[in-house]
Amino acid sequence: MRRLTLSAAALILVACGPAPDDAILDIAGGRAGAPAAIAPTSLPAFFDCLRERGDVLVSAHRGGRHDSHAENAIATFESTLQQGPAFLEVDVARTRDGALVLMHDDTVERTTDGHGSVAGLTLAAFRALRLRDGAGAVLDAHPPTLREALDWAAGRTVLELDIKRSVAFEDVVREVRDAGAMGRVAFITYSIDAASRLARLAPEAVIYTSASSVRELDILERRGVDLNNIVVWVGSEAPSAAFVQALAARGVETRLGMFGEGRNYASARRSGAQVIAADDARAALRALDEADGVEGHAPLNCAAR
Repeated sequence: MRRLTLSAAALILVACGPAPDDAILDIAGGRAGAPAAIAPTSLPAFFDCLRERGDVLVSAHRGGRHDSHAENAIATFESTLQQGPAFLEVDVARTRDGALVLMHDDTVERTTDGHGSVAGLTLAAFRALRLRDGAGAVLDAHPPTLREALDWAAGRTVLELDIKRSVAFEDVVREVRDAGAMGRVAFITYSIDAASRLARLAPEAVIYTSASSVRELDILERRGVDLNNIVVWVGSEAPSAAFVQALAARGVETRLGMFGEGRNYASARRSGAQVIAADDARAALRALDEADGVEGHAPLNCAAR
């Protein structure tokens, strides 16, 4: 994303639609136990603001994974947001009859009480599955469809869509547009070619993509991709400071993976990354909130500007 102008900064607002009384907090920090909302009206401007302020946003891997909750589940999303404002990374799969659903694995054994592949199940069979929590216990909860997740997230947060190989970008773009959600999702891709292809389908989409050099940004630009909509995945180890700075000089933000136990999340500010993807979103939110030196969660300052 490029540097903010005053007019662009004025557009960075929290846009919260109607929600249950216990669903939305005030953006200064909210009452205890109330889920935190972070729903910018302009994602590119929001990322610009993070970069310019040196703030770091938490992305909850698979929506947040806790022993008592299931991954890629709406109840887990709510639990994650109770800890603070975070974006939610979710996995998009496809059933036998073409429905888009949330599931990380190709098969359902690990995360549900069912058996077989997602692609081999009808939507009805998929919806009948019961989810397992992080400890393997079966819950009285069912895996959601992508549309259910998109509708739930409106006014609450941004969903980062990790699209499985068996799923066509065209189908996901159509579902997101049908839900009126294009401005509140980010699409995860793993190559410059994939990012280019998705940008042709949805030029307005915010896209995360892997890149190993600034020269790859030139490829994107030659293909007509707006770098204002690009965030670069820099891997799960501390990135080269020179690389991060070179990306920032082109107005492009970075996303860093901090997976596993015992990570020093506060160090993310020194890495220059604007987004960290974490398994333990609760610990990441707590560590960054303690380290940022401001009252409340720092990314809310960009959402509320």
